[in-house]
Amino acid sequence: MYSPRFREGWLKQLREPGVHRRAERLYRQLDLLLPLRHQAKKSMIAESRKHAAQKILLSIPTLGPVRVAVLMAAMQTPHRFRTNRKLWTYLGLGLVTRSSADYRIVQGQLRPSRKPALILGLNRNHNHVLKALFKDAAATAVSREGPFREFYARQLAAGRDPEIARVTVARKLATIVLILWKKGERFNAEHLKPQAA
Repeated sequence: MYSPRFREGWLKQLREPGVHRRAERLYRQLDLLLPLRHQAKKSMIAESRKHAAQKILLSIPTLGPVRVAVLMAAMQTPHRFRTNRKLWTYLGLGLVTRSSADYRIVQGQLRPSRKPALILGLNRNHNHVLKALFKDAAATAVSREGPFREFYARQLAAGRDPEIARVTVARKLATIVLILWKKGERFNAEHLKPQAA
C-alpha cells in the first residue's frame, strides 16, 4: 500500500476526486517523511553509542540498536529502581491485587482473614513506551531460537497460559536488563537457568 510501485493501482481504485487528491497528498507527505525518519533513526543510534551501557544492553538477545536506544532514553539509569519489582510496576508488568478485608473478627478477636487477595491483572499506571518495548522484545524472543525461547517453553510445560508466559518472559528480560546494566556485565545464558531451591 505504501510502496511507490503499487501506488497507481491503489489510486485508480479511488473514484471520488476529493478522496483521490487527499490520497495523493498523503503519499507526497509520506515521501518527505521517510528520509527524515531514516535520519532520525541513524542519529538516535549514533547518540546511544556514546554511552557505555549500550554495549552491555546489546549483548541481550532481542534487544537491537533501536530498542536499546529507546530503552536508555526512556529509563535513563537503572539506579532509579531498587528492585526488579519496582521496575516491573514502572513498566506496567506488575500485578495489581486488591483486598477489602485483611482481618475479620472471630469470637471478639481480630484475626487475619484466610481469604486470598484478589488479583486484578497488570497495573495501568505505567510507562507505555517501555511496556511496549519489553512486550515486543518478549514476543520476538519467544518466536526465535535462543535461551528466551527455551525459558518460554519451560513456562508452557509448567502449565502457564501462553499470554502469561510471554509476560513472564518480558519480566525476565526487564530483570536481566536491570541487573546487567547496574553491574556493567554482559549477558550470559546462565541468567535464564532455573534457580536451585
